Amino acid sequence: MRRVSTLLPQFLFALMALSPALSHAADFDGATLTPIWGLPFAGILLSIALFPLIAPKFWHHHYGKIAAVWAVLFLAPFAMKFGVHAAAANTVHAMLSEYIPFIVLLTALYVVAGGICVRGNLHGTPRLNTGILALGTLLASFMGTTGAAMLLIRPLLRANDNRRHVAHVVVFFIFLVANAGGALTPLGDPPLFLGFLKGVDFFWTMRNILPETIFMWVALLVLFYLVDRHYYLNREEELPVAQDPTPDSAGIRIEGKVNFVLLLAVIGLVLMSGLWKPGIAFDVMGTEVPLPALVRDGLLIVVTVLSLVVTPHAARSGNEFNWEPILEVGKLFAGIFLTIIPVIAMLKAGTDGAFAGVIRAVSDGNGQPIDSMYFWATGVLSSFLDNAPTYLVFFNTAGGDPATLMTRDAATLAAISAGAVFMGANTYIGNAPNLMVKAIAESRGVRMPSFFGYMAWSCAVLVPLFLVMTFIFFRA
Repeated sequence: MRRVSTLLPQFLFALMALSPALSHAADFDGATLTPIWGLPFAGILLSIALFPLIAPKFWHHHYGKIAAVWAVLFLAPFAMKFGVHAAAANTVHAMLSEYIPFIVLLTALYVVAGGICVRGNLHGTPRLNTGILALGTLLASFMGTTGAAMLLIRPLLRANDNRRHVAHVVVFFIFLVANAGGALTPLGDPPLFLGFLKGVDFFWTMRNILPETIFMWVALLVLFYLVDRHYYLNREEELPVAQDPTPDSAGIRIEGKVNFVLLLAVIGLVLMSGLWKPGIAFDVMGTEVPLPALVRDGLLIVVTVLSLVVTPHAARSGNEFNWEPILEVGKLFAGIFLTIIPVIAMLKAGTDGAFAGVIRAVSDGNGQPIDSMYFWATGVLSSFLDNAPTYLVFFNTAGGDPATLMTRDAATLAAISAGAVFMGANTYIGNAPNLMVKAIAESRGVRMPSFFGYMAWSCAVLVPLFLVMTFIFFRA
C-alpha cells in the first residue's frame, strides 16, 4: 500500500506536466455505465464485511493493499474505456474535492479529541452510560458527530472496562452519538452542511425535523437503558476488582484542556468555509478548489500539529492514543471514495442511468414527491454509499431549489435530511465515525460485532423505529 500511495501522486504529476490539455476534467456520462461498474465498490464492501471473519490476521496486515487493489480494478478498466485523462481527472476530483477535506477534518478531530483525557474511574452503570450517550447525542449537532464521538468514546470505554458485556454500549453509541445526534444543524453531519452550502437556512433542520429527531433520541435512549440494565443486573457482569484496569481514585479530573479550545477552532473553521465566499477558486484538472476550502484544510492541519505539540504526553498515554484507527479509516475510505465514482455517476444520471428505478420510485404518476420513498431511498443508499453525495442526488431530484424545498416541499426535504443522517447508522461504513469508533473500541479490547453482526443490531433496533417514523412523519 505504501508503494501505491507514493506512486499515484507522482503518476498524476507527470501526467499533468506532459499534457497541458489535461488542465480541465473530462466529464463522462453516467447514463452510459452499466451496473457492472459498481462491482469494485461492492468488492471493497464485501472485503470489509468478510475478511475480518474469514482471515482476520491477513486483513489486519493488508487491508490497505486490498483497498488499493479494488481501486485499481476500477481505475484500469475506466482508463481503457474513457481514457487516461478521464481516469486521472476523476481521481483528482475524488481526492481534492472529497477525500482530502474528509480525512483532514477527521484527523483533526481524532487528534484533538484524543488529547482530552478524563482521569478517575466512572462506574459504567445503566444510568451513567445513558447520561453519557445523551450528552454526546446533544453535543453532536453542534460539534459534529465525529467530534462528539471522538470526545466521549474513550471515557465511556474506561467507565465500562470492568464489565464483561460492552459491545452493546458501543453499538448504541454509534446509533446515537455518531449518527442521530447530528440531525439538528449543518455542523452535525456532512449532508446537512452540503444543504447549508446550497442555500438551506442554518436552523431549518432544527425547525423541521425536530419531532423526528426527538423521537429517535428518546426511543434509542430508552431502549439502550433497558438493554444495558439487563446486562448490568447479571450477577457475573462485573470483572473481579483485581482485573479492573481503572480502580477507584480520588475524584474525576481532565487533562489536556487546551484541546477544548482547539476543538472550538475546528468547528469555527468548518463554519467559516461555508460562510466565507470570496469567489476565488483554483482549477486542478477541472476540479474547482475554492479558497475557503484551502484555508480551512490548511488551518486544520495547523490545529492538528498544534494539538500534538501542546498536549501533555500523559493525556495521550492515558487515552492509549495510537494512529491505527485513523489509518484504517483513511486507507479504506480512500478505496471507497475512488470505487464509488461510477455509482454516484449512475445515480446522478437520474432516469437515464442504471438506477432509474430508484429515481422513479420517489415520485408518483403525476410527478409529485413521495416523502416516504425519499426517506427510504436516501437512507438505504446512505447506509452503503457516502451520505453526502447521496443527499445531493436526491436534493436535486426533488427540484434542487432551496427556497421551494424549504417551503412548499419542506416535508420532502425533511425526509431526505432524516434519511441521510439517521440511516447512516445502519452499517459500519454508513458514516465515517462508525468505523472509527469500532476501531477505537477494538483497540481497547472490546469484541465488536462483525459487519453483518452490526447490521443484525441495526435491523433489530433501527429498522423498526424507521418504520414507525415513516408511518408517523412521512406518509404520502
